Amino acid sequence: MPRRMPPDRFAAVVAASAQVFVAHGFQRAQVQDVADVLGVSKGALYGYATGKLALFSAALRYADGVEPLPDRSMLPVAPGLPGDLAAVVRGRLAAQLPDLELTAALLRDEPPDGVTGPQELTAVVADLYRRLSANRFGIKLVDRCAPEFSELGQVWFEDGRSLQMGAMADYLRRRGASGHLVVPGVVELVARTVVELCVLWAVHRHWDPAGTPVGLPAGREDFDDDEVVDMLTQLLARGTAPAPSVATKTGGRR
Repeated sequence: MPRRMPPDRFAAVVAASAQVFVAHGFQRAQVQDVADVLGVSKGALYGYATGKLALFSAALRYADGVEPLPDRSMLPVAPGLPGDLAAVVRGRLAAQLPDLELTAALLRDEPPDGVTGPQELTAVVADLYRRLSANRFGIKLVDRCAPEFSELGQVWFEDGRSLQMGAMADYLRRRGASGHLVVPGVVELVARTVVELCVLWAVHRHWDPAGTPVGLPAGREDFDDDEVVDMLTQLLARGTAPAPSVATKTGGRR
């Protein structure tokens, strides 16, 4: 028998909504699906959100903890005006840009004193990974449902992914030209590989239908972020490191 939900369970509604919309997309998802996850009646959800779009908006806004949950007096939440979802995503993207390690690296002609190209790349990749991981619910929701919202799709695929790929390509091109990094292939391909590897491990692995990754010790369900960041940064830094000079190889003898 469906149970009633106390008024402080909005966080559970947000989590269930994120789960349903990631699994089904927006059009196929139903309010009843969210109710089923929570084990409550469909009608009970209308005390928290006015309908399906409001549930999706709540999942996008609150699932990652970027925004504080609304006060109980503000429930049920409404879906907002057309374009609000795109504005939320655009605002989050804009807020991240100034503090990105990639942004700082692009403002420099070369790595800081005492920092090699691979070390700078390590900082860039680690920072990107952490930010993706901290926003993984929102990213997964937008990636899954953006094709169903024209404005949201434009913001995500053009202002989000395309600009990120372009910035990474610009960075690799500059450091490759200056000799601080070796770009092992077409720069745009390498840039996309770097970004997509970060997205795969920071975001998509958490919804991997295969479940527990192969190679984990008994009792563990997943790799932690520190392990993944260490692996990714070492892989990418070693793959882009310039070859040692002759002097380095011979200890200074020629």
